[in-house]
Amino acid sequence: MSTEPEPPSTTENTGPGTPDDAPPAEGSPETDSAAATADEPARKLSEPTAGETAPEPSAAEATDPGPTADEPARKLSEPTAGETAPEPSAADGTDPGSAAEESARKLSEAEAELAAQKLERERIERRRAEKQGPIPAGTKLSGKAADLLAAVRAVESGEKPTATVFADPEPAPRRTVTEPVRRPQPVAAEPAATAPAPDTVEAVRRVLAGGGAPETLAPQVAAALGEGAAEALGEDPWQLLRVPGVRPEQADGFARALLGAECAPDDERRGRAVTVWLLEQAALAGHTALELPALTAALAQRGVPDADAAVQSTLAEGEALAFQDAIEEPGAAPVRTAGSEESEEEDDTEETGPVRVLVGLEQYALAEESLADGLARVVNSVAKETSTPWEPAAASASGSTAELIRAVAGHGLVLHTGGEAARAEPAALLAAARSLGLRAVAACHTPDGRRRLATHLGTAGDGDGFLVTLPGLLSGAEGPCRDTEGAFALDLLIVLDAPQLDVETAAMLVESLPDGARLVLSGDPALLWSAGPGRVFADLLAARVCPQVASRTPDPGPLGELVSGVGIGELNQVEAPGKEIVIVPVRDAGEAVHRTVQLVADSVPRAFGIPAEQTVVVTPGHGGAAGTRALNAALKERLNPGPGRFGGFDPGDRIAYSPAPGRTVPGRVVTADAEGLHLSCAGATVVVPKERVEQSVRHGWALTAHQAAGSRWPAAVVVLPGDAAQVLSRPWVYTAFSRAERHLSVVHGVEQALAGAVAEVTAKPRTTRLPVLLRTPGPGRG
Repeated sequence: MSTEPEPPSTTENTGPGTPDDAPPAEGSPETDSAAATADEPARKLSEPTAGETAPEPSAAEATDPGPTADEPARKLSEPTAGETAPEPSAADGTDPGSAAEESARKLSEAEAELAAQKLERERIERRRAEKQGPIPAGTKLSGKAADLLAAVRAVESGEKPTATVFADPEPAPRRTVTEPVRRPQPVAAEPAATAPAPDTVEAVRRVLAGGGAPETLAPQVAAALGEGAAEALGEDPWQLLRVPGVRPEQADGFARALLGAECAPDDERRGRAVTVWLLEQAALAGHTALELPALTAALAQRGVPDADAAVQSTLAEGEALAFQDAIEEPGAAPVRTAGSEESEEEDDTEETGPVRVLVGLEQYALAEESLADGLARVVNSVAKETSTPWEPAAASASGSTAELIRAVAGHGLVLHTGGEAARAEPAALLAAARSLGLRAVAACHTPDGRRRLATHLGTAGDGDGFLVTLPGLLSGAEGPCRDTEGAFALDLLIVLDAPQLDVETAAMLVESLPDGARLVLSGDPALLWSAGPGRVFADLLAARVCPQVASRTPDPGPLGELVSGVGIGELNQVEAPGKEIVIVPVRDAGEAVHRTVQLVADSVPRAFGIPAEQTVVVTPGHGGAAGTRALNAALKERLNPGPGRFGGFDPGDRIAYSPAPGRTVPGRVVTADAEGLHLSCAGATVVVPKERVEQSVRHGWALTAHQAAGSRWPAAVVVLPGDAAQVLSRPWVYTAFSRAERHLSVVHGVEQALAGAVAEVTAKPRTTRLPVLLRTPGPGRG
């Protein structure tokens, strides 16, 4: 299981909050129709023999898993006459106690979160300045207005991806507190940016109207451009590209209407705006920077006559940064560059290897350099004579668990790889560290990940504060308190689900570690990478700057055997006597949706005793006839029908809540009132203001693989309609299949493309600077 996951080249990222898994999340190839497939028994999912043909299943009959272990697999999806799936009852929520008290509490929390985030940013910048100084800069509309408004709303609602060329997830906010804060009462959704002043919005509205753009975009433009938004937009109409969902051709139309004859393709303002837009699209696709030739080629495709001049203008204005990173090419001739002071007898030159020129946005450049410096500090600040107390714990363990404990005893940074069963090893490390009196904490990507880790420790909940979620730890809502410098009061931090770390979150995490603390990053490298920019775990594995412990604990059972094979590029034939794995062949997208609803509502509950609310549906994208939107509509109609009177939602609906880009929290609708939509997410009540519901809440019976990453369910139904073939990859299949704990049904309409994707389509590379920074001496990097 050692492939590094990444969405395939055709993948596009999702809209509000998370890019859909390897396949396009939002607007990626839509899964409309499925090709006819051979009628195969459940265990032959991985038997794509060349030239093999078989009779197609009839419309009324398909080879589904049997209701009982004794019955044939094809009977799983045959509904029993008169049988209906139990519908979840609609939860009627009640208003919290005192409205005034509740409002004050929520306001206080939001203000604390925003203030703490600002302080943290200032602290990081101050530390960087001390080390090396700042990085130098090198209703009723028609026509184009309607198209522009539709494009923006499509991105906000998740209907279309923001990235179509190459999310900008914000770092999780945190507070500087003296004591951990854990409040069980309802909390407000994570605060959004402060709303722009009404005068600013009105001024922007007039500018938009003058250019024929929809005036309803005024609040978004004002929020993106700040206090002088109207003046800035009037002087540079291409600043409209700062609004998510707006594309260059739409900004060009707005500029032509506003500037008239002054508008030209070679306008310097256009070149800068399109350059920044391309870098933002690259970030949405996972890159932290772009190589200069790739950037100039993309600019040329966007109609920028002088791409090099556009890049230089962008660098001069400080809207992007340029870097020269060494390229390690065995046998490459060194390059002579000016500036050497090694010898006065030489021509004041020095020898360097070949370099590549990268251009990136400042926020990701700062994050990668801060992460590299912080990791070096972690590696170098651990005392070397501290391994003796760990030896009894290592001696009492065995195999890779003992190897992990010994590695942590002698090093500040350790990487641990393995599948789901391997989580027992960091759990044993955590227990050993706490038995030694160390302040040890384990952080997981999701509440479900924390639950699964707790089972290995024989505890429940947060384990008295030493089992936390990563967002909760960074925000100060969970885990240890911070000292006056903002560092966590701990000696060992174990981060599970490490492939989900994007570069900004990782930088904030490492900056929060005190000197002398140890860090263990543990995860499965075969999974999809993070939804946000970077590939931190994969870059660290490739750089080999610290010990790496590979677990030798295999995932058990037929599901473990299947997923392990996928991880090494093999779709093996797996014996599943208990119907743990079932294939449901389909011929088109309509049949795929029908079979999926049948499996979730009838067949799986009847055959395996797994209720519908404990089954997840995973599909490649949001769009298309068998994407998340179509599947969620069909599942809602069957499982929780209702008018959708609360912004399309009803009490009892399963939802996927995105509190920030790149994060998805499964939950359920409780009620709605003037405050907003009340959700129950992982045992906590969240109130989403009504103006944010459309952007951050979706129905959640069906998810993309990126949304599902970090959580598991007793049963999973993976839907592969025919036109999903082009977006499948080994990391996507691995992630989707491994969401199931007890039973996996594959609604299969891609014929041999599934085996081909597993064998041949690996992760698409992401351009990052972290590997070079880890190898390059610098302040804090020795």
